[in-house]
Amino acid sequence: MIKIPPQLKGFTLLEILLVVVAIGILAGIVIIAINPNKQLGDTRNAQRRIDVSIILNAVYQFSLDNNGTLPLTINNTATEICLDDETCPSLIILSTDLVPNYILSMPVDPSIIASVGEGVGYTIFKNSTTGRVTVSAPNAENSATISITR
Repeated sequence: MIKIPPQLKGFTLLEILLVVVAIGILAGIVIIAINPNKQLGDTRNAQRRIDVSIILNAVYQFSLDNNGTLPLTINNTATEICLDDETCPSLIILSTDLVPNYILSMPVDPSIIASVGEGVGYTIFKNSTTGRVTVSAPNAENSATISITR
């Protein structure tokens, strides 16, 4: 028969449970503090800012190359941009003027899966008074406003 020494050291079930609960509480606090949904939204917003800038730069490069004339499809109402030069009812078609000479392809909002004949998730309009062009990202997340005017 094997004798167990009376002073054998070890962890009790209660001690192990307390450690597991403490680790769980700390993990929950860290996840709440990091807020992955907000971080992902901020990342998509950063891409939207880049896309809006790319579109506006391409429009102005087109304008410079055409003696100050903007693409004719830009009007004075904020309207979504079409993905390609296919028929897009009530959308602004810029790809005929801008792709591939000024941009390789029309940027698409990161939260949209666009296909032929659909919008890219960005709007554009020309102020009829000042002649300035504004490109916006109406699908911005986390209450952000993404818009550039030139």
